[in-house]
Amino acid sequence: MTLTTEPSGNLTGRPVKRHCPFCGRRLSNRFWEGALRRFCRHCNLPIYENPIPAVCAVVPDDRGRLLLVRRGVEPKIGAWCLPGGFMELGETPETAALRELQEEAGLNGRIASLLGLYATPSRLYHTILLAGYLVMPEDGRPRPGDDATAVGWFDGDDLPTIAFDRHLAFIRDFQNRKGPEAQAPGR
Repeated sequence: MTLTTEPSGNLTGRPVKRHCPFCGRRLSNRFWEGALRRFCRHCNLPIYENPIPAVCAVVPDDRGRLLLVRRGVEPKIGAWCLPGGFMELGETPETAALRELQEEAGLNGRIASLLGLYATPSRLYHTILLAGYLVMPEDGRPRPGDDATAVGWFDGDDLPTIAFDRHLAFIRDFQNRKGPEAQAPGR
């Protein structure tokens, strides 16, 4: 399993929270728990800004090909990526990965294993915590849905350009695995 972070880079253009999400009053900066944080003096609470959780699914078929979806939304509209997206409230990461697979590619599956976690910078969300799962397809017929305009199975050594570096990292993590869980179904 992979767990890494990368430097946040130049994220100075990211909006700063100005008002308390609880009472609506203006926030100030205060040194709290060892860091400078946004703080509401009225509520007497720090406003924690945490990474946004997201998931993606590496889905092999019985021939070892990988399922990719073509993005129908920004960022990187028209590029190929793994099925995935943001977790919703009340979901586990595993449930979110299976929901995204169904929404974007029309497939149901089962989680085989966690491939890893990556923290990656985002201009809009600052930091995204991305969990990658190996998912075995169970039923359904691949079809584009939700945020996808196309779906396709691709040989691991003949992939199109992948939209996101971390998606490509999960594909490589899968390809570099050893043991029976690394094998495609039916092999």
